[in-house]
Amino acid sequence: MACMKLGSKTDAFQRKGQAWFCTTGLPSDIVVEVGEMTFHLHKFPLLSRSGVMEKRIAEASEGEDGCVIELNDIPGGAKTFELVAKFCYGVKLELTAGNAVYLRCAAEHLDMTEEYGEGNLISQTEIFLNQVVLRSWKDSLKALQTCDDVLPYAEELRITKRCIDSLAVKACTDPNLFGWPVMEHVGPLQSPGGSILWNGISTGARPKHSSSDWWYEDASTLSLPLYKRLISAMESQGVKQDIVAGSLSYYAKKYLPGLNRRQTSSESTNRLAPVGLGSSLSEEDQKLLLEEVDNLLPMQKGLVPTKFLFGLLKTALILRASPSCISNLEKRIGMQLDQATLEDLLMPNFSYSMETLYNVDCVQRILEHFLAMDQGTGGESPCSIDDEQLIGSPSLTPITMVAKLIDGYLAEVAPDVNLKLPKFQTLAASVPEYARPLDDGLYRAIDIYLKSHPWLGESDREQLCRLMDCQKLSLEACTHAAQNERLPLRIIVQVLFFEQLQLRTSIAGCFLVSENLDEGSRQLRSGTVGPNEGGWATAVRENQVLKVGMDSMRVRVSELEKECSTMRQEIEKLGKSKGSSTWGNVSKKFGFKMKSQMCSAQEGSVSNQNKINSKAIKDDKAKENYRKH
Repeated sequence: MACMKLGSKTDAFQRKGQAWFCTTGLPSDIVVEVGEMTFHLHKFPLLSRSGVMEKRIAEASEGEDGCVIELNDIPGGAKTFELVAKFCYGVKLELTAGNAVYLRCAAEHLDMTEEYGEGNLISQTEIFLNQVVLRSWKDSLKALQTCDDVLPYAEELRITKRCIDSLAVKACTDPNLFGWPVMEHVGPLQSPGGSILWNGISTGARPKHSSSDWWYEDASTLSLPLYKRLISAMESQGVKQDIVAGSLSYYAKKYLPGLNRRQTSSESTNRLAPVGLGSSLSEEDQKLLLEEVDNLLPMQKGLVPTKFLFGLLKTALILRASPSCISNLEKRIGMQLDQATLEDLLMPNFSYSMETLYNVDCVQRILEHFLAMDQGTGGESPCSIDDEQLIGSPSLTPITMVAKLIDGYLAEVAPDVNLKLPKFQTLAASVPEYARPLDDGLYRAIDIYLKSHPWLGESDREQLCRLMDCQKLSLEACTHAAQNERLPLRIIVQVLFFEQLQLRTSIAGCFLVSENLDEGSRQLRSGTVGPNEGGWATAVRENQVLKVGMDSMRVRVSELEKECSTMRQEIEKLGKSKGSSTWGNVSKKFGFKMKSQMCSAQEGSVSNQNKINSKAIKDDKAKENYRKH
């Protein structure tokens, strides 16, 4: 730390308990009381340097102990007045970044101008501040820290602003342009043909690496009001928003203990992770700090990790921060919800009512913010795209990821017996239909909810199952749903119907591939295909694999037809017992014509069998011709 020596005399002061005595040999004729400390001094050295002391001495009355003056309002207290007294006596003292602000304010308070002596304390401290302190990052920071104790005087003399502006300029400038002491923050030095001299002058040494976050730790030592002003000054100087956001994140992690409880191992080993929590703050101070960090944080996507924002939100809910602060944090998370994880969403409910285990309402609001932003940035509607474009479109990737995330969250909160059906339905229905390429995740969440809420009526179960589209279930999900006793009968029938349609479509696709293979084999026999473009053995093997696949599909279709026939008989029995009409009315109730579909499926299976037999004969003939050739 830089310093400047004032005075030339040896120290002539001696302390005895709570009193200071001047040991010049002359008896003291004035007593100055500063707090609990008393100074036994002489009038002439004081009044020759200070206008205030001259006036107070003239006004003071002589008592038994001589002239007594009280200076309880001097900036810096007794320790600073000790230095002022030494300066008046011409005793050696050192001006440093740690005492320069106190001495400058005390000199102004005591009116120690050039009128009372050349090179007085005001001019000496001003020279030191401007030429030494403000040119160094470390000294400017130290001087700014001391401004907290004498803030009214420092503000009046613009010392605080000068220190903040000095730090802001240095923070937004390339640290490679500075010498000591800024360079000590950017890592060790490498010296290709250069060296660092004893006085700090560089002869060619350069830092191994420098980064824009070298000042984070130093700035975090400031009090919140000064830190806020420093950040504002840096923004006005053009510091990038991501750098400002990184500093705010560092500051918050240092003083908010809740942000460090869920810290991962990778984060804890980061060199930017705060070493300690600093001085512990009360809950009220923590709430104030969190709200200020929210106000200072730029409203822009991706500036800080989503996990950090969730940490702020959880802390805000615990500390019961203002509604505006909680709303802002929810909006920030909604802007980058696609970067969140399921663990982030599982926020415990900290309300007094404790209706649910997790805060589902908060997740609902975050999702609404994300959907509003997605629509505002030109999110596609389900009417403007088809299924193939839906799955492969890169612009829909974020909302697809969010849909998968919400489905996973629904599956986690579904076992909560206190979770009401309307709240579950609202969250599930908030995700647009086009955001889910498959409804397997939603089906899993619904199944868990039905299992955990067995008291739901049939109408509630049907209403809940209407959230999923049976046509968007995979074959595995259809197989599970068809055997799921918790699902309503109507939903099971629909699942079986659409599973049959999927199998028929798959069989039709297999026949199309088989016809292409037949066409290729004919080209091979006719000589239009070269020997290097494919072999007959490969075509035969692929054909055999297709035959096995079609046989298994045909068996599955037959099983489905038997199941549908059994269900038809049971429903007819129920209809007869209630006096209702036959299967036709039931089929109308379910919204499709099962009988015609089953017939068409049977006709399709017969025609498929004929095609397979004729194809096998063709393959045998082709193989015989190939051997002869």
